[in-house]
Amino acid sequence: MYGLTPYRRNNSISSYFDDFEKAFFGGFNSFGLGTFRTDIVDKGDKYLLQAELPGVAKEDIHIELDGCDLIVNVKREESKEEKQENYVRRERSYGTYSRRFDVTGIDAEKICASYKDGVLELSLPKREEGSASGRRIEIE
Repeated sequence: MYGLTPYRRNNSISSYFDDFEKAFFGGFNSFGLGTFRTDIVDKGDKYLLQAELPGVAKEDIHIELDGCDLIVNVKREESKEEKQENYVRRERSYGTYSRRFDVTGIDAEKICASYKDGVLELSLPKREEGSASGRRIEIE
């Protein structure tokens, strides 16, 4: 029998491939593999949600409310081309990324969004009473 230690690093060949994959693709928590990093801070009367979206155009970020779910959709396209003597390399990557956040207890009518320097900020004011409604949130 072998003990299960899912987060322990070992020197097996598979751990070297894991390290290579993380170095090449950026790891599982990076923006490149289907998600983006977020921080949520309780400011007392509101929550501040900050999402790291480096290299994403404001026009490629869409925020919607669906009942008690806040949905952040991001579309990212990147293209690189390098030419050296007889060598040509062209890489393209694209994808859509989506995160859902439960906004039960948030005043949906007062949600504000801004985007600056690759960071999306959402101000989520807490509500006292009422029901959630659906709407699209514009980014300033």
